[in-house]
Amino acid sequence: MFTRPGSFAVLLPVKSPGTGKSRLSALRDDQRALLAAAFATDVVDACLLAEDVAGVLVVSDDAPFAAELAARGAATCADPAGGLNAALRHAAVVLRARRPDLRPAALCGDLPALTPADLSAALAAAGPGPCFVRDADGTGTTLYCAEYDDFDPRFGPGSADAHATAGALPLPGELTSLRRDVDDADGLAAAVALGVGSSTAAALRRIGRVPQ
Repeated sequence: MFTRPGSFAVLLPVKSPGTGKSRLSALRDDQRALLAAAFATDVVDACLLAEDVAGVLVVSDDAPFAAELAARGAATCADPAGGLNAALRHAAVVLRARRPDLRPAALCGDLPALTPADLSAALAAAGPGPCFVRDADGTGTTLYCAEYDDFDPRFGPGSADAHATAGALPLPGELTSLRRDVDDADGLAAAVALGVGSSTAAALRRIGRVPQ
């Protein structure tokens, strides 16, 4: 659903929560699944409050969870398999068929502290060509956007350098909450220190890790 004013559509790849966040090894499988679902939920909520975001397109291999995100206002499409970048390219094709006027912006689903203001600031700084946001560690990518004809996401190990080598420009600014992805316990602690969204806070309370 792309009912909001804006020139960007966020493409959000969401794997089944039960398969994610394996590096949070101190938690049980069900706890990791709960957090992964909460992270994605908070990202959708933040995106739908950000300026210049017309809507969110979730691409997922988990139809029931995608339906939960659709109930929060996201559009959805099925993951065609083939990996993260293939999923994003497929989502871009789906977006163009539905709303060719919108510019695709690929966003990670593990940003539980994401604020609408940081996402809006990044999109406002995006020029006409491909651009990206480095993660807090400086090696990964949390946001990549480009016009449809130039859309060539390169997420994965070393994705920041891969995007830069392909000609994408790194976006400036602190963008603290947008850079703070969660891959491990240290990342989770850093996100909690920034202030996580309501779904993640509730999940943390359920697993006995009350955010301060």
